[in-house]
Amino acid sequence: MPTLPISIPYTFAASTTSIPLSYLDSNFSTLTTALNGIGSGTTPLTSVTITGGTITGVSGVPTLDANNNLSIAGVVQMGSSFLRNRIINGAMAIDQRNAGAAQTITTAAAAYTVDRWLASCTGANVTGQRVAGSGSTQYRYQFTGAASVTAINFTQRIEQLNSYDLAGSTITISVDLANSLLTSVSWALSYANSADTFTSTTAISSGTFTVSSTVTRYNVQVLLPAAATTGLQLQLSVGAQTSGTWTIGNVQVEAGTIATPFERRPQGQEFLLCQRYYEQDLLTNGPAGYVAFSWNGITTNGALYFGTRPFQVAKRASPTVLILNNYRVGFNTPAINTTSISSFMASAIANTGGDSAFGFTWSASAEL
Repeated sequence: MPTLPISIPYTFAASTTSIPLSYLDSNFSTLTTALNGIGSGTTPLTSVTITGGTITGVSGVPTLDANNNLSIAGVVQMGSSFLRNRIINGAMAIDQRNAGAAQTITTAAAAYTVDRWLASCTGANVTGQRVAGSGSTQYRYQFTGAASVTAINFTQRIEQLNSYDLAGSTITISVDLANSLLTSVSWALSYANSADTFTSTTAISSGTFTVSSTVTRYNVQVLLPAAATTGLQLQLSVGAQTSGTWTIGNVQVEAGTIATPFERRPQGQEFLLCQRYYEQDLLTNGPAGYVAFSWNGITTNGALYFGTRPFQVAKRASPTVLILNNYRVGFNTPAINTTSISSFMASAIANTGGDSAFGFTWSASAEL
C-alpha cells in the first residue's frame, strides 16, 4: 500500500510534474489550492493552463502566467460590486414620482419619469410608464407612441463623482430594447462642458441598434476622451413613434470592453442611490390630512413659526424643495425658507391665536 501523500502526474508547458492529491477536490478534477510554489524542487510553476476543472462563475480557460497572475479567456460571471454599473435605476424599479402610474410626457418640457431617467418628445405628447418585465426582469420602461410624434428621448446623466475614473478608457453600454413599430434605436454619449452641468455638452460617440418587437440585449463599446471627467450623459432615442410601443430595460454602463451580465444591486441600496438626487414625502397619517411635515401648538396671531425636516439621504447639492399639498388650521400658507444637502426649513405665519397647526407633503430635487 502506497505511503501518503500520493501525487499524480500533471502536464504543463510541455513538461510534467506532480500535484499532491490534497490540492485537488474529491473528483480529482478541480484544483482547490493555489499553485504558487509547486514544481520541480523549489522552482514555482512558470505556466499552467487548467483544462479539466471548473471555477465557479467562469466560462472560459483560466491561465496562470510566469508571475502567477490569473487570466481568463472568456467571460467571467460578475457579482454585484456596487461600482460596476454607473447607471442608477437601470432596472427601472424605483419610481418615486409615479409609483408605476402612467405619465404624460409633453412637448413643452423634459420630465423625470422613473428615478434618474429624463424623458422628452417632439411633435406630439407621448405616454410613458413603468411596466412589467418578463423572466428574471421585474420591470421595464415603455413609451406609447401617438400620431405626429417625431422623436422620443430617454436620458440619464451620470454624476462626475461616478464617472471621473472612466475618462480616457473604453466603456461598454448594454441595454434591453424592443419596438413594435420601428426597427432602430439610436444612442448618443456625451460629457458635460462643466462639472455636473448639462446645459451644454460635448459629443463623444453615437450609433444605432437595429431592433425588433422582441426584447433583445444590445451592447456597444465606446472610447472616452481624457476630457470626459465632468459627468456623462447617455441618451437613447427613436424617431417617428406614431403608434406602437418602445420598451427599455436593464441599462448598464461599465468600464472595459466586455458586456457583463446586468448588475442587480439590492433594492434598498438602489433606492438610497436614487434619493441622493430626488426624495419625496407623501405620507399622510390620521384625520384631516395630518401630513408628513407638521407644526402644531399654541400660537400668537401674526407670529412666524418655523420647523426643520432632515432628508433621508444627503443630496448631491442643495435641492429645490416643493410643497405638494398642505393642511393648516390658524396659519397662512406655509413656505420653504432654507435648504441644505441634509435638511430644509419651512415656516408659516399664524393668523389666529390659540391651538394651531400646519403641515404639508413635499419633494426635494437635486437632479443633474
